[in-house]
Amino acid sequence: MSVDRATVEQHETDYELGRGGRSGSVLMALAGIAFVGYGMVFLARTFFGTGFELGVATLNGVTPADLNAIDPAVMHYINHLHVATAAFIITTGIAIAALSWYGVRTGQLWAWATAVVGAVVGLGLALPMHYMELFTYSWTSHLGPIYLATIVFVVGAILAYQGMRTSNRAFGPDENPGE
Repeated sequence: MSVDRATVEQHETDYELGRGGRSGSVLMALAGIAFVGYGMVFLARTFFGTGFELGVATLNGVTPADLNAIDPAVMHYINHLHVATAAFIITTGIAIAALSWYGVRTGQLWAWATAVVGAVVGLGLALPMHYMELFTYSWTSHLGPIYLATIVFVVGAILAYQGMRTSNRAFGPDENPGE
């Protein structure tokens, strides 16, 4: 049985993409770290901030202190949801950074696909509600950081995918380098 060395190398840890693919995987990992940072800010604002979350000072003029005065359980519930949301943003960022650094950087298509699907599902579910105009927020501070991290992630994902495709085409199906 003949084993294609290019295929074997791609599943070992010493395999690395070309420069463009490596740059793409690093950008994807940096975006994952940015997602973690955004989640940490979200979490910190829950406990130490004066508003509801980044870029949201009031809900139609109602402050957290106003809601707390009416019914403290409402603010506790909102804080509970903010902590849970922050936790999922942080864990998604960790997963994307790890998949990108340890999987995509070594040419693992499954890691690339998992990182992309994770980011797309998370953003695809979270972002549309922001355009329903249910409350006011500062676009720049509320969504700006996530959009910037998403742009970095998308550029990285494209570069990494192109690098994987180029690396896979480097050897024909009948060529075994190193033999």
